[in-house]
Amino acid sequence: MPIPKWPSLVEMFFDQAARFSGKPFLYKKQDGAFVGETWGEVAVKVATLAAALKGLGVKPGDRVMLVSENSPNWLISDMAIMTAGAVTVPSYTTYTVNDYLHVLDDSGANFAIVSSRSLAQTFFQAAHQTHRLQHAIVMEDPQLEQNINCPLHKWDDIMAAADGDVAAARANISVGRSDLACLIYTSGTGGAPKGVMMPHGAILHNCEGAAEVVRPLGLDNNRFLSFLPLSHAYEHSAGQFLPISIGASIYYAEGIDKLGANMEEVSPTFMVVVPRLFEMLRSKISRAMEKEGGLKYQLFQQAIHLGSKRYNDPRSMTFKENIQNRFLNVSVRKKIQGKFGGKMKALVSGGAPLATDVGLFFASLGLPLLQGYGQTEAGPVISVNPPHDPRMHTVGKLLANTEVEIAEDGEILVRGELMMQGYWRNEAETNKTIIDGWLHTGDVGRFDKDGYLEITDRKKDIIVNDKGDNVSPQRIEGLLSLEDEIAQALVYGDKRPHLVGLLVPDAEWLRDWCRANKKSLRLNEIYQDPDLIKALSEAVSRVNAPMANLEKVRRFAIAPEAFTVENEQMTPTLKIRRHVLNAHYKKTIEGLY
Repeated sequence: MPIPKWPSLVEMFFDQAARFSGKPFLYKKQDGAFVGETWGEVAVKVATLAAALKGLGVKPGDRVMLVSENSPNWLISDMAIMTAGAVTVPSYTTYTVNDYLHVLDDSGANFAIVSSRSLAQTFFQAAHQTHRLQHAIVMEDPQLEQNINCPLHKWDDIMAAADGDVAAARANISVGRSDLACLIYTSGTGGAPKGVMMPHGAILHNCEGAAEVVRPLGLDNNRFLSFLPLSHAYEHSAGQFLPISIGASIYYAEGIDKLGANMEEVSPTFMVVVPRLFEMLRSKISRAMEKEGGLKYQLFQQAIHLGSKRYNDPRSMTFKENIQNRFLNVSVRKKIQGKFGGKMKALVSGGAPLATDVGLFFASLGLPLLQGYGQTEAGPVISVNPPHDPRMHTVGKLLANTEVEIAEDGEILVRGELMMQGYWRNEAETNKTIIDGWLHTGDVGRFDKDGYLEITDRKKDIIVNDKGDNVSPQRIEGLLSLEDEIAQALVYGDKRPHLVGLLVPDAEWLRDWCRANKKSLRLNEIYQDPDLIKALSEAVSRVNAPMANLEKVRRFAIAPEAFTVENEQMTPTLKIRRHVLNAHYKKTIEGLY
């Protein structure tokens, strides 16, 4: 059966809740085990919270800020806000006081739902600086040292007092596909975050198209493991609403540090992931196998070799190699797949470009990796590789009912229901991005002969050197970070004669190198050490070797600390904030010239 064309996300949720009423839906870790709530139980909570919000004065069109980690209550809050006819304004858990203040002021949110005590401490420092907030619901007692300028309501109290009438909640739904569902704030790679106005129809378009892509893998009895922030459009659509649309259950991971254990416990069938996770997992798996040594490591290397060969051209495999490959399925691949739960149908990669070598590594181990493409302003999914014929160097085929044109300068232009309605209260930026009905993505690409989309560049990130040549820094940064010695890289060279770089050593490699060379284990004490610079120079030389002259990194410096979300040098989806790094390390970078 095709996925229904629901009139709103709220209708979709309540329809599915009625259909799967007694089946487990949302799982959270409690007392060492994942405990689930049924669709019917969640529907009652959504109706209850929606009634409570209306009781506090929430009206259709009001913005309600959601400050929470991924959890069942995140979904319940999101659905309740929309059931009340209001608009969800998700926020990242890594936001600073200034970030919260920007989003509060920009969105005009006058209500908030806040989860943990630690998040409340930061959020309410911002909320207290504005008189906009009328009411806030807190899931935990924030233990504030003094009252702030809005009433606080305990989650348990309002849930106990409100009426959870699902039929009444459904009867009073007032939103449709063209109404605003959420304001998703961009992650701020190029400046202050902008509020992307996302209507119900844009997310439903994504659900309908994505469901058809994964249909060949089976739409029944699926389990999603959610760990990317739900405040990001990618996880919001693909990790929350896609599971709802196909009646899947959602397990909420305990955190990135426990992701491996959670995968083995949950045995997910689908996961929404970002390339940086794959890069880290590849390094971790490769190092673990290298330490095993001997026959195990030889078999692992052979599995990578034959798996890659089979992926690239199955007809090139000899009879002997096919026999060996089947043996490696049992002796190597099955064990590594078990670390991912053993039942994975697809790992869907998006949010940033995936290096072909990284994708091929996982494909060679029999882990089904599908690279996709999109951006917050487009629902966010525009294209994804089909599971029956994934092509690692592409971002796949367009979702159903999505139009794409390639402009004269190569820019990818998108049109369809998946488009945002614009940037909230920012007509100037909206008019720069949506022109004559087409969303200008800022990405450069082309279609191959079979209709697969390839991303070749990013217009905004292109370096133009002093001779007028264009260079893509993302590609070179990706190649540098694939070297064992390097974890992160920034490439610089706009209006300059050549490229320079800022590097962060890989933590595990650095620890081993420091011990072997009797150096301090603290990066901030040795980042200028000539021996360390020489060691990283070897890795840079390997990357430079096949490059054209204008792409070679001539000199580099080592950063005294990693680029992180906490120091605001990376976005919550692990993309570098180029403008922040350029400003912070301006003296160091300029010194390389």
